[in-house]
Amino acid sequence: MKKGYGIVLVFLLLILNTPVWAQDYKNVEVTKVHASSLTTNGAPLKYLQTAQPEVTVLVVRVPPGGSTGWHQHPVPVYAYMLEGTLDVEIKGGQICTFKKGDAILEVMNTLHNGYNSGSETASLVVFYTGAVGVPNVVKEKAEAIPARP
Repeated sequence: MKKGYGIVLVFLLLILNTPVWAQDYKNVEVTKVHASSLTTNGAPLKYLQTAQPEVTVLVVRVPPGGSTGWHQHPVPVYAYMLEGTLDVEIKGGQICTFKKGDAILEVMNTLHNGYNSGSETASLVVFYTGAVGVPNVVKEKAEAIPARP
């Protein structure tokens, strides 16, 4: 019988405290943009293990016809499209298109190239969840050009 009173008491406390919790966020609207445990190409998300974490936040603007160039990330990267459209080609041929309001869970340790084939600037806010001393972006190394005879 005492166990039953305990459950009822906990339930009542939760109900009575709910309006207080709701008032803490009285004028806030929350919209879930995206939730996933996979990156854009379907690989599992991985978090960096480091004693010196570092978060870098950038706003990136890609003009019509512009491109990021082929690169990869050794750290987890997340982005949110502010405006325009951005196509991301992943080495191997997969192309993902992101538009205003889309969340991007970038591929890790995989070459990819973002380009703007649209008519307006593509803007996105990018969050690098890296580590002190670890580069957020590694550009593709140019292949050696054979010497001409």
